[in-house]
Amino acid sequence: MALKSFVLIIAILSVVTSISHASDPSPLQDFCVAVNDSMTTVFVNGKVCKDPKVVTADDFFKSGLNVPGNTSNQLGSVVTAVNVNNLPGLNTLGISLARIDFALYGLNPPHTHPRGTEVLTVLEGTLYVGFVLSNPGPNMKNKLFTKILHPGDVFVFPIGLIHFQFNVGKTKAVAFAGLSSQKSRSHHHCKCSIWLRSTYQ
Repeated sequence: MALKSFVLIIAILSVVTSISHASDPSPLQDFCVAVNDSMTTVFVNGKVCKDPKVVTADDFFKSGLNVPGNTSNQLGSVVTAVNVNNLPGLNTLGISLARIDFALYGLNPPHTHPRGTEVLTVLEGTLYVGFVLSNPGPNMKNKLFTKILHPGDVFVFPIGLIHFQFNVGKTKAVAFAGLSSQKSRSHHHCKCSIWLRSTYQ
């Protein structure tokens, strides 16, 4: 009986240990400000770390998200990203941010973020948003989850799933999105764009 208990404890510990190592490891330092310096040799998350002795508050600061983006393009939307490429202090912190401006019937077309979950909040206007399941269970189709959002509403797009935002209101719209990745890279899939616009116009 004691042997069975010992084996059970070892099995539980091995499962718990493997689960605890499945996520990103915690940083070994307070920060690693990204810098373009080929003479520096410490890389973290693919970026070179700036010498902590010369890091300043400006490395963690960016202004300008109060300025509307130019939506005079085919989609009628523009994403202003704040990520490790323009805010070096984000390196290794696993987060980024974006402002999304929408003209009337503006569309942020169906796309994915392979490395990050997105949480979106609407500041102005009315957005129709949604995402599609990628691995439905048995006897299920690729279900579409949608919602109409108003100012102050929040919606989450799970990591890696195709999602979109579409302005269905009668005015411009503005939203902010936070992502659980230091670089909010996306891959676009625009096949639904015409259908979305024709449905709501």
